[in-house]
Amino acid sequence: MKISYRWLGRHVDLGGLTPQQVAEDLTLSTCEVESLERFLPHLANLVVGFVKAREKHPDADKLSRCTVDVGDGTLRTIVCGAPNVDAGQKVAVALPGTELPGGIKIKKSKIRGVESEGMICSERELGLGEEHSGIWVLPADAPLGKPLDAALGLDDWVIEIDNKSLTHRPDLWGHRGFAREIAAMHGLVLRPLASALPTPLAGAAVPVHIDSPHCSRYLAVPIDGVSARRSPDWLRALLFAVEQRPIDLLVDLSNFVMLDLGQPNHVFDRSRLSPEGIAVRNARAGETIRTLDGVERALVPADLLICSGDAPVALAGVMGGEGSKVESGTQSLLLEVASFHFASVRRTAQRLALRTDSSTRFEKQLDPTLPLAAAAHYLALLREIEPLARVAAPWTDAGQWTDPALTLRLRPERARSLLGVAISDERMAQILGGLGFGVQPAEGALEVRVPSARATKDVTIEQDLIEEIGRIHRYGNIPERQMVGEIAPPPRDAAWDRRVLARALADRLAGSAHFHELLSYSFVSDELVALVGALEERFVCVVNPVADGLSKIRRHVLPSVLEKLLANRRQSAELRFFEIGKGYQPEYASTRGEPREVHELALVWAGVPREGVRFDGTRLAELRGLLDELVAALGFEALEWRSAAPELVPSWAHPGMCLSGRCGAQEDALVTLAPLEPGLVRRLGLSAELQSEVAAAELSIDVLLATPKRTSHYRPLPKFPLVKVDVAAAAPAELPSGTLAAALERAGKGLVDALELFDVYTGANLGRASARSPGTSRCARTRAL
Repeated sequence: MKISYRWLGRHVDLGGLTPQQVAEDLTLSTCEVESLERFLPHLANLVVGFVKAREKHPDADKLSRCTVDVGDGTLRTIVCGAPNVDAGQKVAVALPGTELPGGIKIKKSKIRGVESEGMICSERELGLGEEHSGIWVLPADAPLGKPLDAALGLDDWVIEIDNKSLTHRPDLWGHRGFAREIAAMHGLVLRPLASALPTPLAGAAVPVHIDSPHCSRYLAVPIDGVSARRSPDWLRALLFAVEQRPIDLLVDLSNFVMLDLGQPNHVFDRSRLSPEGIAVRNARAGETIRTLDGVERALVPADLLICSGDAPVALAGVMGGEGSKVESGTQSLLLEVASFHFASVRRTAQRLALRTDSSTRFEKQLDPTLPLAAAAHYLALLREIEPLARVAAPWTDAGQWTDPALTLRLRPERARSLLGVAISDERMAQILGGLGFGVQPAEGALEVRVPSARATKDVTIEQDLIEEIGRIHRYGNIPERQMVGEIAPPPRDAAWDRRVLARALADRLAGSAHFHELLSYSFVSDELVALVGALEERFVCVVNPVADGLSKIRRHVLPSVLEKLLANRRQSAELRFFEIGKGYQPEYASTRGEPREVHELALVWAGVPREGVRFDGTRLAELRGLLDELVAALGFEALEWRSAAPELVPSWAHPGMCLSGRCGAQEDALVTLAPLEPGLVRRLGLSAELQSEVAAAELSIDVLLATPKRTSHYRPLPKFPLVKVDVAAAAPAELPSGTLAAALERAGKGLVDALELFDVYTGANLGRASARSPGTSRCARTRAL
């Protein structure tokens, strides 16, 4: 969006404020300024000249030899080819050395034998329009010899604003909104605008029928005594400064009011409208309209139309229609100023790829009280230029709308606390008053009336008012100070400890153990439940499953990991998976009926069966060693392994090889470890060329959290070197190795530092270790102090 410095000066006295300072003020307090550029800087190098005489060129019928006075006491001869040049005119003169747009450099030269000492310019040559049929004839009172920009009021600066910083500020889509910001920053007063729209008693008002909820207000003002002539130079210059192409007085004023107040409006040639009046309705299927750009556009029922009778004459809030546009012969107008729903306008503009200045502003949810002020402003400006212009009949104000203005309570102490600076109540009231807010003191607070222009989507709560005070006071003016506050550690609860423990487990498994972590849904299929033999168990079920067959929520995490084995086994000969997650057990429901959540670590180690390996070379043994190392690394006592009781063997486990691991004095099993039940391996498809050895384990994170860690204490260096001792013990085959290890540690009377089972021998020559079973020789290597 572009803002003209001179245009701002129409609303507020900018004396003493340079364009650079205005741009900096806006950046620091209002919005992001992208650039500041001088408007047509080459105009400062041209001067106002006076054609004292014009003669026909002696050697060219279409050229004139002009004698021009530029106010320096020297008459110059300039050859001109424009048909409208004549003696007695004030003209724009480019002297030798002047550079014009397009890189044209003026120099003294001979044209058909006559020396020309400059150039008399047209508007197009100066970048001020498309007119090139003749030279630009200046007003007769233009001061002779003065630089052109100063003489005609064209010395301007253009401030370019980043549109994204204005999206929440519908009041800033016109120059007056920015002028109000500048006035508030410097304690200036806005110049008043015409606010009254005359209402004649004679004549018939234009009927307006609104048949759509997307138009809340429609103002129709009939105006007579107008002509679509050329706009005055000051108006054209301001429009050019913001890259708006001048067309004629009536259309230019319409655009000017939109860019001045931010309220789009439209002018119709009233003689081309139906006497039935205006109807605002949604388009019908198959309906079309030819817009002002000459394009025939197909409409849909979501598009909002302005119709004359029943014929569409404008796309509401987007663009007018060609059939009712103002032309050179227009003598009567219908001025439309309306409030259209922002979403309706945006949908139509996006669908038709027709984003206009009007639609851009309506999309920002404009103030519904603004149409009347915009209509009065248009008429006042028109009558300054066309004194005979008048409202021809009573104007129509149709629709149902409410004023969005609201009152907020502002606590000054709260504002000072949030901003961190001691701003007085009086200064707060001054800032808010300068921004157009109404402020009244109340008991311990300020009652602030938010104007409708700021209440549509911008200022709705107390913090918004504090932000207004802060930005005008300037955040850079708030002194720096040390932040002082109480820092408390986050509360430690079971959920926190569980997350920390789960992260530690995942880090070790995904690191040195080379396991891959899985993340699975909590839903399990009926097919998977049947595969693992859990059909008799109770499950939490959902009423509306995400997919057919996924109504059950898992009880344990391990089945979700087993489901991934087949597809991954086809890709790799060795699989190491783990998942940390939750299971849900409805038989242990809370008083509110919520199932108990169990937090588990599930591990699966699968791959091609190993042939001819020692007893401790199987994946089951290696997974057991991994679990021992994992628990010890986290600071817990060593696991004690024993055969799992039959009633505790899960459905997925091999019933004769299932181990249960406990830690310290904990009664509940911490780990369940076993190879997969052979039938389950086949049902999972891990047979034939995919035959696999699969070891799996479930570790209860809940039990591990409840287990006390081993006490860490200082251990002095041993006085004597460590001695490794190999011990062979005969024991029954069914005796758990953990029980045997514990017996050896007790026999060492505190001198055993570490113990490792490294060999197993079974044979008849050992005799009988007991009356019930043959003996087994197990060799353990101890490290004694």
